[in-house]
Amino acid sequence: MDLSALSGVDLSTAFKTPTISSNLYNGSDSMIVNNREDNSAFGTLFDSAVNMIKETNDYSNAAQEEEIKYALGESDSIHDLQIAQQKANISLQYTVAVRDAFLSAYKEIMNITF
Repeated sequence: MDLSALSGVDLSTAFKTPTISSNLYNGSDSMIVNNREDNSAFGTLFDSAVNMIKETNDYSNAAQEEEIKYALGESDSIHDLQIAQQKANISLQYTVAVRDAFLSAYKEIMNITF
C-alpha cells in the first residue's frame, strides 16, 4: 500500500468539523426580532410580518421573471425556473402558516374571559 500521496496532507485541518454558514448574522432574516428600546413587542412583530410578506412577494416576482425568461427563450435552464417556483411556493406556504397561527392565537385570546 503506497502512502506517499498522503505526505502533503495536514491532518490538523483534514478532520475539522465543518461549519455551517448562515445569513442570519446580518439581520436579513425576517423572523429575527431585534431588541430595540424604541419599539414595542407588537411593533417588532408587525415589522417582522411586513418583512416576511415583502420577501414572499420578492420570491413570487422572481419566479414570474424566470417564467417569462423561459417562455421567451432567454433562458433554457428549467432548473432555475423550478427552483424559483419552489422558493416562491415554500415562502407562500410559510407565510400562510404564520398567518393561520396568528389568527388562531388571536381567536384564543378573544375567547379568554376575565
